[in-house]
This record gives sequence, C-alpha cells and structure tokens, in this order.
Amino acid sequence: MDLPHAQPGLYLEFNTHSSPVSRTSKVDSPISLQIDSRFCNSLNPVPPVPLQLLERKEEKIELENGDDQSEDEKFSILGHSVCLKRPRDGQSLVCTNPPKRVVDEPGFEARRAAVRAWGNQPLGVADPEIHAIMEKEKQRQFKGIELIASENFVCRAVMEALGSHLTNKYSEGMPGARYYTGNQHIDQIEFLCCQRALAAFSLDSEKWGVNVQPYSCTSANFAVYTGLLLPNDRIMGLDSPSGGHLSHGYYTTSGKKVSAASIFFESLPYKVNPQTGYIDYEKLEEKALDFRPKILICGGSSYPREWDYARFRQIADKCGAVLMCDMAHISGLVAAKECSSPFEYCDIVTSTTHKSLRGPRGGIIFYRRGTKSRKQDLNLSHEDGSNHYDFEEKLNFAVFPSLQGGPHNNHIAALAIALKQVATPEYKTYMQQVKKNAQALGSALLRRKCKLVTGGTDNHLLLWDLTALGLTGKNYEKVCEMCHITLNKSAIFGDNGAISPGGVRIGTPAMTSRGCLEADFETIAEFLLRAAQITSILQREHGKLHRDFLKGLLNNRDVVELRNRVEEFASQFAMPGFDI
Repeated sequence: MDLPHAQPGLYLEFNTHSSPVSRTSKVDSPISLQIDSRFCNSLNPVPPVPLQLLERKEEKIELENGDDQSEDEKFSILGHSVCLKRPRDGQSLVCTNPPKRVVDEPGFEARRAAVRAWGNQPLGVADPEIHAIMEKEKQRQFKGIELIASENFVCRAVMEALGSHLTNKYSEGMPGARYYTGNQHIDQIEFLCCQRALAAFSLDSEKWGVNVQPYSCTSANFAVYTGLLLPNDRIMGLDSPSGGHLSHGYYTTSGKKVSAASIFFESLPYKVNPQTGYIDYEKLEEKALDFRPKILICGGSSYPREWDYARFRQIADKCGAVLMCDMAHISGLVAAKECSSPFEYCDIVTSTTHKSLRGPRGGIIFYRRGTKSRKQDLNLSHEDGSNHYDFEEKLNFAVFPSLQGGPHNNHIAALAIALKQVATPEYKTYMQQVKKNAQALGSALLRRKCKLVTGGTDNHLLLWDLTALGLTGKNYEKVCEMCHITLNKSAIFGDNGAISPGGVRIGTPAMTSRGCLEADFETIAEFLLRAAQITSILQREHGKLHRDFLKGLLNNRDVVELRNRVEEFASQFAMPGFDI
C-alpha cells in the first residue's frame, strides 16, 4: 500500500482508535509510507494490532509569530487517522534546548586516542615478538633454496590484498545473495575473480562455472563429495604412495582410515605400475568396473608425468562415474597450455591457488554447466535424467552453508590479482621456464647416476629414489634443511610392491619465480648431491635411525660449509615482494 509523499515542513499526527494518544512530529524531507504486502495478502492474515507509539520526552517548539494554527490534511492508515499539519507561511521552528555536542562529553578525546593507540600501530610496535619471528622467516626464505613442489612466492600486490581491510567484512553466501548487507564492493571483487578464473583457463562461461570460495583444495574436493554423494558412496583416486593426494581417499594397510574422504565415503585406490612408475590404466579400468565409483578422480600431488584424460573419460563413462580432476599441482601449466588440459574431458576440476598459479593459499572449483555434450549413464543418484548439468547449485550449496562459513575476501581479491597475471604472455614464459628448469635438474641428476621415478618429468616436479644410495628420505630431508635447502620426503612405490620411504619430491616453480634458469639448476643439482654424500657419511657413523642420526648433525662442519655455499648462491636472486 503506497501513500502520497508528505511535503517538507509537514507534521504527522497519528490518532489510534484503541488509545486516544496523539503525537506530532515534523517532516523535514519528502517521505513515503509503505505497508508490507505480507500483511495484506497473507493466506493467514495477521490480526489487527493497534498502532503503538513510543513515549517521548516533549520538545519545546516555539513559533516565531506565536501562531500555532495550520491547515490540516487528513487520511488514514490501517484504520488510524493521520493528520498532516502545515505551518503557515512565514513561520519557522526554533529549538530552545539543542542537544549537547558529543565532543563536550568528558573523556571523549581520551577514548578516541585509545582507539588510535591499538588500531593504528605497526606490527613491530604492536607485537615485537611476532614481528621478530616473521623477520627471521623472511631471511630464511631469502637465503634458502626452495624446492618444495607445492610452494611458490607471491608478488607484492597479492601480499597487499591479503593484508588489507577486506579481512574485516563478513560475506556469507554468493555474490548478490549474501547473508549480511554492505557487500556491494565485495560482490564486485568476487564476480571479477570468477571472470578472471574462467578467462585464465580459456573457458566459456556458458559451459563452465566456478566457485572461488574454498579455503583449500582439500576443502574444494570435500565440497564436491558432499554436493554429489551420499554417505558411504564410492570414490576412486590414485593411491597416496603412488603419488595421489590424501583428500582422494586413503587408509593404511592396517585398515585405519586417514582421510575424511575415506571416513565418510568408501574409497578404493588405483596404483602405478611398480616397475615403471606410470599409472596402470588396464588395472585401473578393471578395478573401476568392479568397484563402480560414483566419482572417478584423476590428478595427484607427486606424479611427474602427463595424465591420459581421454582414457579416464572412457573408463568413467563405462562405469557411470562423474570424472573429476584435481589439478592442484599442474594448474599453472594447464593455464599456460604447457601440458594436457583436463577441461576437455572432465566434469569437475578442482585446484589449489597457491602452487604454480602463484596466488594466495586457497582452493577453487570449476564445474560444467548448461547442456550436456556427451551421453552418460543417467542411472546415478546425483542425476535427474535431464540433458543439463546440475552441478552448480549442489556444489555452491556444499561450499556454503554445508561446509564453510564466510569466504575470505582478502584471499579472493588476492586470487583475482594472481589470475590477472596468469592470463598474460609473461606468465606463459614463466611456466615454460619452470618446465625447462625441471628437465635441466632431472638431466643433471641422471648424469650423476641418480635414479628418478619414471626416469624424468613432464611437468614441474621430480621424484628422486634414494634407495639406490642406501639413504632414507627422512634423513636426507633433514640434512638439506640444515643446509637451507627445503624439499620434502616422499614415499616411493618399490619394485616389490612395498612402500619405501626412500624418496624426495623436488619442484622448480619457487626458484624459477626468483629468476633461476637452467644453469642455476645445474648448481642446485651439485648442492643436492653433496647433501646426499653428507647424509651417507652420517648414516654410516650414526646409523639410519632418525633419533641417532640427528646427533651427527650438531656442529657438523660439512653441513656448515654447504649451508654457507647455499646462502651465498640464493642471496643472488631477488625475492618477489621483499624489501631486502
């Protein structure tokens, strides 16, 4: 119910039938009074409620001319009389008792000063202890060689977005449909981030959608399971010791379920051929047809070769499964078109955003939308038999409200910045160099008689099998750390099918971000081999048992000498976003 606009300078007088109370208030600007349609059109109308007026202390209003007569305009609202009183021409209102200014209140300036004191201190002043530790970490990154395949360095712009005021805002829900108000600018940022995500991977928005809110790729993967599956439904992914990820399902040989994917769903892994290190697609297909997973997962965290997505598609169609790819490690290569793309064959693609993409730490989900382009088994619990994909609503609902609360707006802004860089020619050049450096490092290790799983790499990482040298991955990893080289131990699927912890995973993205080229990775190969020699000597002197092995590292002259060489080498290269 819309009422006429009141004119400036009018008074509204409300007279209720239930109570002879009258109040007069001034209207200084045009107003519009509206009655919620729910009260008029509801199937179960709300019973009439008398218009209740709050008691209010009378304000003394004096008219300059002393004349209080005015013309009245009357109408009613819900049966109550409303009177508009118009002051006569020439009359003005004077308040004889104006409110006191806030600044006159005692302690006002002190309270403002207190807010400034805690709210505007730099980190070094607000918390010197944390600041000092952070500075040490900055020096560690600058002086060290970073070879962990899942790590990278972000640019200053990404750091600025992560440490910005965007962290203040709560934004539960999707753009345009938030739980809280005040999100108009946050919506613009998330819309832009989604557009850039699709553009970075050359995706048509009519055929693909994206959710940029997951806190990590593990969260993204679990959102896919939650959105499409029922508890105890079946999934199948690469076995963790074969190079898969825990979020694809994993349980130990004793039957202990390690991953939540295996706790809430039934998982069965496929494996690599123990002789070659390559995925055994024949056995994969045989297992899948017997197990009949609802979701078949390709992608891993320690697999140095290309994925045959076409073969996965064939297998998924035969067993009636949704085909999902976790491209967390290779997403940068996919965006730069430096490796095979899963988007041509997969239904859902997930990824981290902080590895080869050089963005903030988080996850992302891509999903097919629109009309289906291939005939699939429609006798699945997550399908409705239509010819349109129904992933979008299910996955968005799984992310929020099923699994997460408000998205991290500072992360989403930082991701938008990184994705803008991903779409540039400079980023493609960077990813090409990442591959060249990985191949150069692999060749250097092979020339030194080192054993690499699969004999090399097609992407950004290498798996070095240390068992031929009699070393354990855990001991070698620790020696490297003491020498300021960071990499990570990795299980190697042995020739006899047993799991051997005798390997390390090595990646090239981070040092490539600092400007290292092929010749620099030749030098890095020398450092890695020297660390292996030190590890061998210490194992002979103190044994392989890690507790005893660590004793030999204390004040070891070989370790100190290699550390100095590493620091001198690493300090030549700039750090993105660092003022050093």
